[in-house]
Amino acid sequence: MFTISPNPSAYCFDITDHLIQSYPKTLSWNKSTDCCSWDGVYCDETTGKVIELNLTCSKLQGKFHSNSSLFQLSNLKRLDLSGNNFSGSLISPKFGEFSSLTHLDLSYSSFTGLIPAEISHLSKLQVLSIQSSLLRFGPHNFELLLKNLTQLRELNLYSVNISSTIPLNFSSYLTALWLPFTQLYGVLPGRVFHLSNLESLYLSDNPQLTVKFPTTKWNSSASLMELVLYSVNATGRIPESFGHLTSLRTLSIASCNLSGSIPKPLWNLTNIDYLDLAYNHLEGPISDFFRFGKLRWLLLRNNNFNDKLEFLSFNRIWTQLEFLDFSSNSITGPIPFNVSGMQNLQWVRLSSNHLNGTIPSWIFSLPSLSFLDLSDNHFSGNIQEFKSKTLGRVSLKQNQLQGNNELNDTFPKWLRALPNLMILRLRSNKFFGPIKDSSSYKFAQIRIIDLSSNGFSGDLPLSLFENFEAMKINGEKSGTREYVADMNNVYYANSFIVTTKGLDLEIPRVLTTNIIIDLSRNRFEGNIPSIIGDLIGLRTLNLSHNRLEGHIPASLHQLSVLESLDLSSNKISGEIPQQLASLKSLEVLNLSHNHLVGCVPKGKQFDTFENSSYQGNDRLRGFPLSKDCGSDEGVPQATTPYGLGQEEEEEGDSTMISWQAILLGYGYGLVIGLSIIYTMLSTQYPAWFSRMDVELEHKILTRMRRHKKRH
Repeated sequence: MFTISPNPSAYCFDITDHLIQSYPKTLSWNKSTDCCSWDGVYCDETTGKVIELNLTCSKLQGKFHSNSSLFQLSNLKRLDLSGNNFSGSLISPKFGEFSSLTHLDLSYSSFTGLIPAEISHLSKLQVLSIQSSLLRFGPHNFELLLKNLTQLRELNLYSVNISSTIPLNFSSYLTALWLPFTQLYGVLPGRVFHLSNLESLYLSDNPQLTVKFPTTKWNSSASLMELVLYSVNATGRIPESFGHLTSLRTLSIASCNLSGSIPKPLWNLTNIDYLDLAYNHLEGPISDFFRFGKLRWLLLRNNNFNDKLEFLSFNRIWTQLEFLDFSSNSITGPIPFNVSGMQNLQWVRLSSNHLNGTIPSWIFSLPSLSFLDLSDNHFSGNIQEFKSKTLGRVSLKQNQLQGNNELNDTFPKWLRALPNLMILRLRSNKFFGPIKDSSSYKFAQIRIIDLSSNGFSGDLPLSLFENFEAMKINGEKSGTREYVADMNNVYYANSFIVTTKGLDLEIPRVLTTNIIIDLSRNRFEGNIPSIIGDLIGLRTLNLSHNRLEGHIPASLHQLSVLESLDLSSNKISGEIPQQLASLKSLEVLNLSHNHLVGCVPKGKQFDTFENSSYQGNDRLRGFPLSKDCGSDEGVPQATTPYGLGQEEEEEGDSTMISWQAILLGYGYGLVIGLSIIYTMLSTQYPAWFSRMDVELEHKILTRMRRHKKRH
């Protein structure tokens, strides 16, 4: 009935959002043995009947039909089909016939369409998890579900389109209610806050849902441990009744349009380890947050908090702190120089404040640090050497650091210590000289290398290309979409610019198939290495505005997924290889301003390119050029020599983006982004720097926290 997905690297999440690796359980099933011994099958010891079937993350794929033999297992009490691929399948009404079922999980298995009303017949159900953005409820079916499932303990409908109010009548036994991204609207019934057994309430990202917090003690205050109401309508002040939630570990009331100061009773919640108050209008000193001695995550971004950072005593408290975000507030002063006990810090964002002084060296040496953003402040002095091996992203733009935040150096030798680098961007700097000993840079995982707009010279680094193992794979064949900078399926939500198809494009996430080489606007010389033809995963190759000579390698015809090829403004001679006509994915071609001769290849993509792709080559002929390919006539036209106006052009570029360097890579078995950005702008601050998908970042941080918590 079902086939096994061939994808060897499939991962999925179980009902607790724990990341697990898929493996085909059913392949071990043997009809000659008792089915009660099969992997994932559990039987009643007395009757021998199958009472539990756990096929989560079993790589199953195919259509799930109503005549499936599964529905013959009438004694089932637990059924878990999550993390498979039943693409295009409806949830059969027959699921409602499992009258003994207490646990049902159909999450992330590509079921689609309406959730059948028959699910509400499962009156003994205690745990129901159907997480999927492909599913929706019909009119009144959600209300019917909650009304009939009176024994329900846990309900998780993450991303299901409910488009309803929350009814007044539902199970009083609820311990976990997870309904984020479900298009809920109306007013949250006050009864929810008074469920005596409630431990976890997630209603985030329902902006049409109005939440009115109780002003007196909550009945659930003794049991409630997780309260996540990110991006709901809860306008007003944080009520003092929050002070009764003494068991609370997680509190997220970000983007709720809250205002005012933090009520004093809130400081009594000494068990909180995750606190997210970002994107509100809250105010007051940040030093008060020291009262939360068990904090691991503190997110106060985009509020009106104020204080001097030097008043924070990093030595005595917050030794468990992992994530710290004070960005976009009114915090002043320097970063303290004498600090210890912060060995667990992984994510620090202090951007867009009024911090000053020099940046102390200790912050660059934190052993667990993977993200550091100190941009848009008033820091000065020298940039320290980065010693943290886990460093994932550093942003120091918009400061007054030594050298105007520009790097003037040869190709960095310390990059040799990063063999698993996935993205390297050093564009628009003042790097110079040849890339020496290129064979010592073992960038086997690199997907994007951007060294454009510098002063690199010498031959193209042949040995460097030889080590680009990930580029030698055509990722299209895998059939999966994976992203660079994933860390257990988590990626950093910071977009950046790549140049492809002749355009500067902002991309929020980088697919592992976005393979790009951009060495343009340098002083590279010599021939184009034919070994580039081995990099069959290349989507963009830009070697323009250099001093390259010789012929275009015919081996480039092997780049079957190449979409953009720019070799313009060089000294390349000879004919355009006819084999390049086989590049069926090629959308943009620029060979202008070289010394090419002969006929332009015909057929396929080459029939779509315009004259601008070839202009400045005095002896090229054929469509779309004016000179017929069968004629030898024509007076050579003056080509635009390399370097004419290039210095001025590069100078103009540098005023827009004077320095960027982004490095992304793996570390210690996890994919860890490694990036460094230093930017000082002398013109208007580009809008793309300040754009941030707040909702996306919240999802990312939430998943990271939940994943780490499960471990």
